[in-house]
Amino acid sequence: MHVEQTELGGVVILTPQRHGDARGFFSESWNRRRLMDAGVEAEFVQDNHSLSAKPGTVRGLHFQSPPHAQAKLVRCGRGRLFDVAVDIRKGSPTFGKWVGVELSFENGRQLFIPEGFLHGFATREPDTEIIYKCTDYYAPECDGAVRFDDPEIGIDWGLEAGEAVLSEKDAKAPFMKDFDSPFVWEGPA
Repeated sequence: MHVEQTELGGVVILTPQRHGDARGFFSESWNRRRLMDAGVEAEFVQDNHSLSAKPGTVRGLHFQSPPHAQAKLVRCGRGRLFDVAVDIRKGSPTFGKWVGVELSFENGRQLFIPEGFLHGFATREPDTEIIYKCTDYYAPECDGAVRFDDPEIGIDWGLEAGEAVLSEKDAKAPFMKDFDSPFVWEGPA
């Protein structure tokens, strides 16, 4: 497994090795021991799978607050998407900074996003599937969001003006200036 550290402590890009032949390929998408060797310690309890029919669909920026905060291991099952993590840990030297990576069925890349980060993505192709593991169960009372197009964060989603397909929840999400993060940075990750 190829491991790339990002500028955001704890956010890691993982590319599992694919073993191919005339039939296709085999890939080990998750292996606890290998992830621990890469510095990623996570006890996953739930898998999520979503389909976005249209290119330009944006889901996020989402988080789940303590006591049910979630770390996620994200991959693309079909199609192509731009996946983003934003540091929202108060006191972090990278607070408000973001990292984005293209995940696709073709490249097989995955993004590990620890607790204390917003997560969102924009689809690049029709019928794009995202599959991700979570370290805690969904808890609606802990569910939250920040605007995907917040100028304070400044994410370049690669979308044309007005192109984003949003849920009502995401369209009404607060901006960072109106958001009080429930996460606190606890030192180097």
